Amino acid sequence: MEGDASETLVTIKNIERELICPACKELFTHPLILPCQHSICHKCVKELLLTLDDSFNDVGSDNSNQSSPRLRLPSPSMDKIDRINRPGWKRNSLTPRTTTFPCPGCEHNVDLGERGINGLFRNFTLETIVERYRQAARAATAIMCDLCKPPPQESTKSCMDCSASYCNECFKIYHPWGTVKAQHEYVGPTTNFRPKILMCPEHETERINMYCELCRRPVCHLCKLGGNHSNHRVTTMSSAYKTLKEKLSKDIDYLIGKEGQVKSQISELNLLMKETECNGERAKEEAITHFEKLFEILEERKSSVLRAIDASKKLRLDKFQTQVEEYQGLLENNGLVGYAQEVLKETDQSCFVQTAKQLHLRIHKATESLKSFRPAAQTSFEDYVVNTSKQTELLGELSFFSSGIDVPEINEEQSKVYNNALINWHHPEKDKADSYVLEYRKINKDEEMMPWNEIEVCGTSKVVSDLEENCHYAFRVRAYKGSICSPCSRELILHTPPAPVFSFLFDEKCGYNNEHLLLNLKRDRVESRAGFNVLLAAERIQVGYYTSLDYIIGDIGITKGKHFWAFRVEPYSYLVKVGVASSDKLQEWLHSPRDAVSPRYEQDSGHDSGSEDACFDSSQPFTLVTVGMKKFFIPKSPTSSNEPENRILPMPTSIGIFLDYDKGRVSFYDMEHMKCLYERQVDCSHTMYPAFALMGSGGIQLEEPITAKYLDYHEDM
Repeated sequence: MEGDASETLVTIKNIERELICPACKELFTHPLILPCQHSICHKCVKELLLTLDDSFNDVGSDNSNQSSPRLRLPSPSMDKIDRINRPGWKRNSLTPRTTTFPCPGCEHNVDLGERGINGLFRNFTLETIVERYRQAARAATAIMCDLCKPPPQESTKSCMDCSASYCNECFKIYHPWGTVKAQHEYVGPTTNFRPKILMCPEHETERINMYCELCRRPVCHLCKLGGNHSNHRVTTMSSAYKTLKEKLSKDIDYLIGKEGQVKSQISELNLLMKETECNGERAKEEAITHFEKLFEILEERKSSVLRAIDASKKLRLDKFQTQVEEYQGLLENNGLVGYAQEVLKETDQSCFVQTAKQLHLRIHKATESLKSFRPAAQTSFEDYVVNTSKQTELLGELSFFSSGIDVPEINEEQSKVYNNALINWHHPEKDKADSYVLEYRKINKDEEMMPWNEIEVCGTSKVVSDLEENCHYAFRVRAYKGSICSPCSRELILHTPPAPVFSFLFDEKCGYNNEHLLLNLKRDRVESRAGFNVLLAAERIQVGYYTSLDYIIGDIGITKGKHFWAFRVEPYSYLVKVGVASSDKLQEWLHSPRDAVSPRYEQDSGHDSGSEDACFDSSQPFTLVTVGMKKFFIPKSPTSSNEPENRILPMPTSIGIFLDYDKGRVSFYDMEHMKCLYERQVDCSHTMYPAFALMGSGGIQLEEPITAKYLDYHEDM
């Protein structure tokens, strides 16, 4: 028995790493199961949500991302947590508004939905194992009876129905024979009491009795009848229990059967660790040798440069010294002047003439030098400034390099920027690279060199957030194989939108004509169907009837601030109008009669949309530009050329619209180059909506915001 107990103790202690919460790095306390199937302490979930919520409140936007989720987040005040823990709490100002946060275990974003923490299951199995571990760790500490009078006796059993521990005498007193309490379930002494029946977090009065195979979570019958799992495939709990237990048992038996192989691989890993340690020390020695060679070269060049500067300095000083001595000789009673004064005292004419001739030449030369004073040498050492900018940049990029790793290439077609930047790259030696480092930096208008930001990436694509609006950013990537690094890829320059991205979907109610327009389920794509109804309407063309435009608008209006959104017009589209319109103008368009004698003045036709030459100077409550037949038509303007060749441009792959509500201005952009194609004033006295109109066959696809889920989805595709 003692041997079995010690073996159990060793087994329990060996699984300690599985019982540690990835957030607090401590043993789990009331663990909850996240949608990604990882577990986290109940308290840690609240701390994460409250910390993220506080950070959003402090910054006022989503530009303040937390650091890596593996780092311990600062704990919110216990007072705030206690208020949330009180029974009957509801969503109010004290409740975290944030329901999405990165899982500390897998770093993927998890969304808790409307119910938040209340919608999560408590991991009772893990909680029981943690309690067994605690008991094994404190085997010498006995669990005392909860009902004994002081001093309490050591408990011998615990009642799962009463959630209390008892000694033999107290258990007989509180569970008398022949009563209902005598039927209670009891186990050995424990401090871990869990409910006998698992209840549904969505429907708190219903017990769990089914298992959703799609969501891989237990559900109740109400979840299946009319809840979120009504269209999902479910199975009975007993069947799920049997299936999962068989799979788990089979997998465990397989691992146990491979114990010899595992031990062999552990031995191999230990050898590899020793080899890695030796190779690491050898690599350090080689690196030191290379740097010492660089130091020697730098010292040699330093000595050479200093010698050249010293030689030049000595030569110049000698010249200055000679010039100083010459000028000192021009002073009275000194040098040349003193000598000339003595010569003047000579009375013998022959001797005087003999000496004075050469002396006169010297004095004449000195006189000329006084008239045009010029230093004998330069004081500046501009020619001796060492230019190390190129070498500094090379040394700054000094890293491990091997010609065996090819340079990654950024895929410009699949890389783009919207609310975030999505960078994709291709690597010919993909299987040989362990990881990549994506670098990016902002490019200032004065071309000031900003430091590179680095992100380590395991795959070949990455979403980069927190980029400033209306700025140029440079991106580059390099591959790593162990400690060996490839050269950086060619830089990709992207221009961020001029304003925050405005997210909306097409409105399926307001003015939507389902006879002519086809809207997908996600409401981010609309197509115009030029079908039988259009042919019937065309019969009236003999009496002056013209086919009208079918309008569709965004489901969210704008009442202030700057906003930017983008979309793609399908190349096959015949006529599409895009822009903005006020709520009152939309009411006029969507509820006015469709018959008119001329399309030029028909309000539904779009010919009064600001694209014509009428009312150039007046600010209208709408602006629509025409796109179609693979062309982008710039509206007429009194200040620019209105020749057709100057107003018709190739249709951009993606079109962006920038609305500055406060300044009453709308601009149309080529998204690929973030270039403004056309802008004008617009009356924003009412709520403004993104507006679209189609005639004939055509299609419009809204650009999808770039998120981590967007990346995962496209990788799966």
